[in-house]
Amino acid sequence: MSTNGMAVYCEGVTKTYITGSTKVQALRSIDLNVRLGELLMLVGPSGCGKTTLISVIAGILDHDEGECLVFQQNLRAMGQTQKTRYRGANIGFVFQAYNLIPTLSVMENVAVPLLILGKSRAEAHSRAREILVRVGLEDKLKVLPGDLSGGQQQRVAIARALVHSPKLIVCDEPTSSLDADTGRLVMEVLRQKALSADRSLIIVTHDNRIFNFADRIARMDDGRIVLVEPQVAHQ
Repeated sequence: MSTNGMAVYCEGVTKTYITGSTKVQALRSIDLNVRLGELLMLVGPSGCGKTTLISVIAGILDHDEGECLVFQQNLRAMGQTQKTRYRGANIGFVFQAYNLIPTLSVMENVAVPLLILGKSRAEAHSRAREILVRVGLEDKLKVLPGDLSGGQQQRVAIARALVHSPKLIVCDEPTSSLDADTGRLVMEVLRQKALSADRSLIIVTHDNRIFNFADRIARMDDGRIVLVEPQVAHQ
């Protein structure tokens, strides 16, 4: 099958966790593609494998069997240094736990991906400030993460994932701590990124308030993709 026009191509992807003598098959022969310019939502009950799947796609976890290509690149075949460099340049990940650096200000946290890519501190802070304004945190630039609410920390994590304009953005429950209006604001910012013809966005969510922002919804259960359905209405 041609992977042209696809940001992500997964075929027969499996992943098993082993703890002592216990084996848990988290992914069971996953077939999924994410198109360029698409916002795909991944939904399903807790524990069905959603976070494992996006972690494989983002190169955070290696899968056991099958094929997973990101922009036609096999991240599992890369060495650790090459994989880290590729992810840093091409993938933005919003973790459910935020993973903010507690000793850095909001602006400094958001600037980190740009500094890793070799941008000057002045440019990194300028671009960080710009994206923080877009997610409504212009008055929190110098604040430490510990002085923010959970919803504000979530928006900082989203801004950090967007700041270096990655080709693939992967979000784990990005609106779970946000009220309806702020969640809509964040989704509008995220969707603007996914509308570009050469970029894509994957969102794991239980939040049915944001389903209408998706181009397609992939439903998971027990480690499998059970249904992929189109969404025709966007806000």
